[in-house]
Amino acid sequence: MVPVTAPAPALRLGTPAARGTLLAAVLASGMVFLDTTVVNVALPRLGEDLRATVAGLQWTVNGYLLMLAAFVLLGGALGDRFGRRRVFLTGVVWFAVASALCGLAQGTGWLVAARFLQGAGGALLTPGSLSVIQSSFHPDDRGRAIGTWSGLAGVSTALGPFVGGWLIDALSWRWIFFVNLPLAVAVVLAALRWVPESRDADASRTGSGRRFDVAGALLGALGLGGVTYALIDAPARGAAPPVLASALVGALAAVAFVLLERRRGDAAMLPTGLFTSRLFSVLNLFTVVVYAALGGFTFFLAVYLQNVVGWSALLTGLATLPMTVLLLVGSSRAGALSARIGPRLPLTVGPVIAALGLLLLRGVAPGASYWTDVLPGVTLFGLGLTLVVAPLTASVLAAVADRFSGVASGFNNAASRAGGLLAVAALPLLVGLSGTGYEQRAALTGAYRGALLWCAGALLAGAALAGLLIHGPPRTPPVAG
Repeated sequence: MVPVTAPAPALRLGTPAARGTLLAAVLASGMVFLDTTVVNVALPRLGEDLRATVAGLQWTVNGYLLMLAAFVLLGGALGDRFGRRRVFLTGVVWFAVASALCGLAQGTGWLVAARFLQGAGGALLTPGSLSVIQSSFHPDDRGRAIGTWSGLAGVSTALGPFVGGWLIDALSWRWIFFVNLPLAVAVVLAALRWVPESRDADASRTGSGRRFDVAGALLGALGLGGVTYALIDAPARGAAPPVLASALVGALAAVAFVLLERRRGDAAMLPTGLFTSRLFSVLNLFTVVVYAALGGFTFFLAVYLQNVVGWSALLTGLATLPMTVLLLVGSSRAGALSARIGPRLPLTVGPVIAALGLLLLRGVAPGASYWTDVLPGVTLFGLGLTLVVAPLTASVLAAVADRFSGVASGFNNAASRAGGLLAVAALPLLVGLSGTGYEQRAALTGAYRGALLWCAGALLAGAALAGLLIHGPPRTPPVAG
């Protein structure tokens, strides 16, 4: 087979092809981000319907996040090597089929298994949605295109609870999954019509001489899975042998993953030479910390507002609407600001503002007023998130050479999912919530307030990290090797 090299990035904003490419990328990533948050609003209803425990709810969220975090690297590398549009479309179809299985689930085990499959499909399409923009747009328009993608994709994340709440109240929690099917059809049609194919020419030319790094992907999944299982099972079983064994296996697999990637060099799924860029390394550590706070906050808020405050699923979704508006209006501006002054200031100030919002939201109680008790905290949190999303994404991609855009995007997505995954797994243990405690007002109230305190602390740690270690992108991005 004659290798296909990546075409020169030539799409210009305002042209039909550029609009179509952005449409496909935004809708596809929006599905993945939507299903990261929308399930949180459905947890009380599906927990009641399927008779789930706290562990069952955690796995409903974490089964999806685990596959995203573990295999999004593989998805990015597959796209770079075999064609970004091809792998992207495969992920879209896979994700749609798994979504249908989630909607048809008749028990917690079925739902969790389908969520694992859904996360695997998301791992294929998520890095592709950004890397097709990075590789297809003219360099002069790339920053604005990424800012537009970040803003609209962020809106999908924030819009998830609102859309999900309406579907849950009006129809059933199952429709939060069925809604992905028409979206997937629209993405496929747009991608086939407008998205240009691209791949890493060097990987295509040398691919026949080296094996693909499946072992690295499996070790990464085993490492995250082992630690996650131990954290989720510990509240109910304590330091039982299976819990300790799971934690040990996870830790050993994580170490083996790092050693394997170092040994494989250029053939690695995650070329360790990327981490010679201190900026790339710090930005991804920052991503883990900030998205851990986001994941823990959204998990607890949706359940608390329904089971303690007594709001409907729709009202719970509406509570986060200011985040949607702020992300829609402000992300492209935040990206432009970061391009002018560098990422350090937005990535330092943003988490501080978001942490202040969480501290305000700790005081929400039964009978709370939306306008005086919920809106101020949600607005501050949304403002802080707006300052972070676009500058973070653009800075991660600017820190590496263009030909590694898929791998860089994949790893940064893995970092964000891993942060949310670990938060959802660890926070119930840290705040003492287990069994059916989410159905008991007193237990859930104490857990909610403690969890938000932990999340605020994580955000402040991220702000300190950015202020001390994040500067501008390197003049010459490092190559992997």
